[in-house]
Amino acid sequence: MGSETGGDAGSAGGAEAGDATTGEGSVSQLLGRMRSLYERTEAATEAYNATEEKLKAQRATTARAQAALARARSALASGRTQAGQLARQQYRGGGAGLPPAMQVLLSPEPYQLLERGHLLKRAAGDQAATVRQLAVGERRQAVLTERARRALKKKQRLTARKKAQRDEVRARLRKVEKLLASLSGPELAELRALESRRTDEAQRELMASGALGGPRDPSGAGQQALDYAMRQLGKPYVWGAEGPGSFDCSGLTSQAWHHARRSIPRTSQEQWRRLPRIPLSKLRPGDLVIYFAGATHVGIYAGAGRVVQAPRPGGVVKISPLASNPPIGAVRPDAST
Repeated sequence: MGSETGGDAGSAGGAEAGDATTGEGSVSQLLGRMRSLYERTEAATEAYNATEEKLKAQRATTARAQAALARARSALASGRTQAGQLARQQYRGGGAGLPPAMQVLLSPEPYQLLERGHLLKRAAGDQAATVRQLAVGERRQAVLTERARRALKKKQRLTARKKAQRDEVRARLRKVEKLLASLSGPELAELRALESRRTDEAQRELMASGALGGPRDPSGAGQQALDYAMRQLGKPYVWGAEGPGSFDCSGLTSQAWHHARRSIPRTSQEQWRRLPRIPLSKLRPGDLVIYFAGATHVGIYAGAGRVVQAPRPGGVVKISPLASNPPIGAVRPDAST
């Protein structure tokens, strides 16, 4: 999906794990660094997911191009066989393959041959048609060969990009794991407590602001999508996964709406770009809440200021406060209902 900025969290980048217990400022820096790493990991995951979707489409395009080329080669081979038969017929000097004037000159019964002039004309027409078909077939094969070559090359580029993005996700995950592994038990507990406090504060502020408006009933499809998401509670977050045993954030939301018989884009950024946007004040259960400036995370609204989400690596599908991450807006897959 969209591009990421290079490096890790700016001001938090210098925070060391050993400083976690020296004061609120150091813990805050660690939390900022950890959340930045998670956000960047999810951005890389969504980029990987987008490439995978393009690769799926390109595989189909490549298969169609190769099938068309195979058909053209078969037709061309048949045309060449017909042309060869005509050439051999002319070489032997017997049959309708000779030009009409030559047949009149060489025939022992030229008057009878002239009486059959319509047959000669048809034979000559068949010969010309065979030559034309052969020429068209050769041109078509050349065009389809180039088309199949380009399709295969694009598929190879997407495969290489997918591998690079997979490696980037893995590298970012290793950074998160390294950071967390460097913390002692008390340091990790302090980090989690600070994260929880900040989420609670953000949620209280959101609810007090009235930004969410009043409660609304879901549409039929929205309820189906939410019901599916609720049935996935407790399943692990796995980047690139879209069920049934594990999910990433957009894998969960796209599958939820698939089970509501609505096809929506696979990635959070495409969901944000292509689905109808609605203000948070009009949220109803089943709508999708989009997070971060790059639209790199998404959850499904469950009502009462909560979302069902596959939060991040190491987590599980769960119900969370809507403000557990900074939302940028919401979209409604079934805005027409």
